Amino acid sequence: MTGIKFVVREGALQGRLPVQKLARTCVAECTLAAAGLAARRAGLAEVPVARVDDGAVATAFLSERHLLINGRAPVNFAPLSRFWRTADGWVRTHANYPHHRARLLDALGVPEDAAAVEAALAERSALDVEEAVYAAGGLAVALRSPEEWAAHPQAAAIAKRPLVEQGRLDTARVRAFAPLDTSPLLPAAGLRVLDLTRVLAGPVATRTLALLGADVLRLDAPRLPELPDQHADTGLGKRSATLDLATDRQTFEELLAAADVVVTGYRPGALDRFGLSAEALAERRPGVVVAQLSAWGAYGPWRARRGFDSLVQAATGIAVLEGSAERPGALPAQALDHGTGYLLAAAVLRALAEQSYEGGSRFVRLALARTARWLTEGADGRGDRAAGDFESDSCDGAGDLESDSYDGPDRWLSETDSALGRLRYALSPVSFEGGPADWGRPPVPWGTDAARWR
Repeated sequence: MTGIKFVVREGALQGRLPVQKLARTCVAECTLAAAGLAARRAGLAEVPVARVDDGAVATAFLSERHLLINGRAPVNFAPLSRFWRTADGWVRTHANYPHHRARLLDALGVPEDAAAVEAALAERSALDVEEAVYAAGGLAVALRSPEEWAAHPQAAAIAKRPLVEQGRLDTARVRAFAPLDTSPLLPAAGLRVLDLTRVLAGPVATRTLALLGADVLRLDAPRLPELPDQHADTGLGKRSATLDLATDRQTFEELLAAADVVVTGYRPGALDRFGLSAEALAERRPGVVVAQLSAWGAYGPWRARRGFDSLVQAATGIAVLEGSAERPGALPAQALDHGTGYLLAAAVLRALAEQSYEGGSRFVRLALARTARWLTEGADGRGDRAAGDFESDSCDGAGDLESDSYDGPDRWLSETDSALGRLRYALSPVSFEGGPADWGRPPVPWGTDAARWR
């Protein structure tokens, strides 16, 4: 088995559900995949030993809360993004983005005032609010118990799918990697990643690929600016450009022609009109790895719905399990986002390694709601490994174990100067012998760079 050392620190991520186990396992999968690809490319006789420290994991899973910009802490949730009482229960809204906030207010017919929102919601049922806000293009989800979610058709659709979906799209030739002779070992060195993701799991995955040496170019539509603090937290190691796919397809096609990986984080089907389905991308760029992320999954009645970690927690019963039906709670971190992000990065790295043996364009696909199901089942990986999701034994906690105390995040935080100002940020928990300890460049302001490869 691949060498891996776990440093267990009880209390690093405290919750009723096994979120610490989930976080540790997701990071372990990513670290093992990175170490394996590094060994493959460097021609090493043995795979470098991986190290997964609960302290580093917990700090990284709370990276958006640890970020400081010139000493200022970011605002992670807007005032209208929270739980609200309804006539028969609770709803969770997400209104961080201005356009989502406007759609929420339009659906409720109220001004931007918390008291007015509270009064409007108190008169309506949770399911009525959920449907009305969704119809208006906004985001609101009724609080459900685990039993209520299990009876939902979307839950049934998700249950039929593995935690990590993956497949081969064609018979493209075997990938020939340039050998690694650098220090530190960067398994993704020389690879080009098109990052078409937003909040939070997708950017965590591509942030990790950037740590491992990839040239990551994030592309956003000019009309949809990212929240600046959020972009700073997940922009480490990347470049950021804007591109209107509706008017500048030539530039995108030039980028795609030289891309090794395309990561998308929009609703399933939302980008298909731009020719960005996995099949269409592989047809134009044979040998590409397409990584797709969504909130609710690519199947079932909610496949086209927008979603975020907090909303998935509310819908899938996690908020009830972490609190109660009378007073919903939350996980100690946005663990669905972060965990899915590391699993997505791991799946990409494994797909790249498989291409070096077997060739073929590849797709990998994950969903926050499927990760939620895994968490509520115990996050031990046994049920999912039977479906071929994991190739290592890390899900069962195998490897050397060391226990130590958890005395806070300080040792896993770093600082740097950047175009955004002085940053304090969380270091990556992905660590293996000879691998990188930090990103090669700080984040840049949104839309700073030209839409071209280095």
